[in-house]
Amino acid sequence: MSPRRLADAPAPLLVVGAAFSVQGGAALATSAFDAAGPLGFVWLRVAFAALLLTALSARSFHRLRSLPLGLVLATGASVALMNACFYQAIDRIPLGSAVTVEFLGPLAVAVAGSRRAFDFLWIALAGGGVALLGSPSVDLDPVGLGFALAAAAGWASYIVLAKRLLAHSSVVSGLTATLLVAAVLLAPLGVAEGGTALVGGRVLVTGVAVAVLGSVLPFVLGLLALRRVPTGTFGILQSLEPAVAALVGALALAQVPGALEALAVVFVTVASAGASARSRRVPPPEI
Repeated sequence: MSPRRLADAPAPLLVVGAAFSVQGGAALATSAFDAAGPLGFVWLRVAFAALLLTALSARSFHRLRSLPLGLVLATGASVALMNACFYQAIDRIPLGSAVTVEFLGPLAVAVAGSRRAFDFLWIALAGGGVALLGSPSVDLDPVGLGFALAAAAGWASYIVLAKRLLAHSSVVSGLTATLLVAAVLLAPLGVAEGGTALVGGRVLVTGVAVAVLGSVLPFVLGLLALRRVPTGTFGILQSLEPAVAALVGALALAQVPGALEALAVVFVTVASAGASARSRRVPPPEI
């Protein structure tokens, strides 16, 4: 699809396309874990994504030096935490379950500060979904669940910090700066775990593909959609991501969810959509 036709595509298609791109990239990433490890590969993916977005923002690259350093470092650290913990999670538990738990982060931000008692229903519903995943009848690695919860915390902090950062910069230059910081922070762990496997041809090609699918393409699609739909609508559409992750996991990784896992996905998806419908917070593009 040409850039012109992509820009003219219906906004719901753009958001759903971004979700499939992110989750397809995550599924593809797991194929490189045996060679480079989740930390090695996540560093490679973030580094390539930073380089690609730097190329996209080359004309405004000089503006990066004028950004508030402390805020850039904090936002970059949240991106590093979110991505490192998420990749550790999907190395241990199914993709759909990891994304379901991770969505507690944006859900918490969507209802933060709300005084409407009804909004706390969404938190309770999502909490019930995560409790189902942690029940004894669902055979999930507790360490993997812990990493998914840490990824949720990283995503929540990223949303809060990125919104502050975007008050000082354009979307592309601000979020490119955070990816550059995240790549630097992840480098010691990534190189230590991945070692020489990181320069292997197959791992490098997979890293570029996942950087495009997991960061650059959904970033562009999210920006295009945000310009054309209300915040609540965008949030509702984005809330389909746990369901998309479960579908991609089933089709690409043979991770067919059980009844309780599927119910957990439904609970969190409904909770996220319900909270987003009344939220006035504009989420920054996911990276």
